[in-house]
Amino acid sequence: MRRIWLIFAQAVTVSVAVLFVVSSLRPDWLPGGASSPPANTTSVVQIREAAPSAKPAARDSYAEAAARVLPAVVYIATSKDVSAPRNPLLDDPIFRHFFGDRLDNRPERRSSGLGSGVLVSHDGFILTNNHVVESADDIEVTLNDGRRFHATEVGRDPESDLAVLRIPSSDGLPSITFAAADSLAVGDVVLAVGNPFGVGQTVTMGIVSALGRSQLGINTFENFIQTDAAINPGNSGGALVDTEGHLVGINAAIFSRSGGSLGIGFAIPTSLARDVMEQIITTGTVTRGWIGVEIQEMTPELAESFGLPDARGALIAGVVRDGPADAAGIHPGDVLLAIGDIEVADPRQMLEVISRLPPGSARRFHLRRAGRELNLSLTIGVRPAQLTSGRSE
Repeated sequence: MRRIWLIFAQAVTVSVAVLFVVSSLRPDWLPGGASSPPANTTSVVQIREAAPSAKPAARDSYAEAAARVLPAVVYIATSKDVSAPRNPLLDDPIFRHFFGDRLDNRPERRSSGLGSGVLVSHDGFILTNNHVVESADDIEVTLNDGRRFHATEVGRDPESDLAVLRIPSSDGLPSITFAAADSLAVGDVVLAVGNPFGVGQTVTMGIVSALGRSQLGINTFENFIQTDAAINPGNSGGALVDTEGHLVGINAAIFSRSGGSLGIGFAIPTSLARDVMEQIITTGTVTRGWIGVEIQEMTPELAESFGLPDARGALIAGVVRDGPADAAGIHPGDVLLAIGDIEVADPRQMLEVISRLPPGSARRFHLRRAGRELNLSLTIGVRPAQLTSGRSE
């Protein structure tokens, strides 16, 4: 009996050992083998991998917007004649005694520049930056399809850094669509299109970082769109568009310590660019309102020193003799609070409001003087060309 019991115990032990080995190495040999984990078990790999039958998630693309705007953005190459540097030996009397004036006829050399522009109509009008074409003797425009034209200058406005060119009208000239006024908001996605470094048309993407940037010292009239879309030399005059391919600004400048993009670029909004463009196309120049004053920002310290209850408005620091403001009776030390129904918040806003007023029209100026408020009627004058100070109005 004992012998049978030992044989049984050994058989059970061997069977358990075999079952353990098989379940560890080949579980599929067992009935209902463990080929998949329980339903409530998850893994990192399973979470990150898409199911074989699932479709990949749709990706955002701006290809349609780029396709709309690329034909309307052009490459601008400019050249001009500049005199070669004068040889200092020509100022030596002994040298001139032997060689006379034969070497005084210094040869001229060609200086070239590059930039971008935007076709704004099928008639061949191109909007670009003033600094792209300033002082150029020859302007060549290359379209995205390879066609080349010699452009003529319609007009320039250095104070807003805008210029309008024109190429001969021909069949199939593309043009861009302007975005609706005030359609842009901080955080909107925008595309910058141009020809950086002359490498060819390039599209970069970013967001609107800020609106209404001013006091940068770039232009007299500043109301820039700030964006982190990469803008580099050669992008100037190119298009800044929304995700529908509609023009929202003209790329104008970058903030950079290295000469390349650091994610801070500035574009002139279409609200300003369109007004300047239409005036240039119509008259060849830009006419702005002017009253002949020097303005200064009103600070709490200045308000306290003048004995004023608050720091509203813009301080009149000086008045041009025989100018419109002088004729209306405005004095240095007055604080301008409102022009018509528009309240004056700061000197920049005052500059923009007055510049938009038609010369020859009369406006009511609401002022604060010596602790009392008064109204004066002032006839707007014509702003002189290229005033040197951005604080002059």
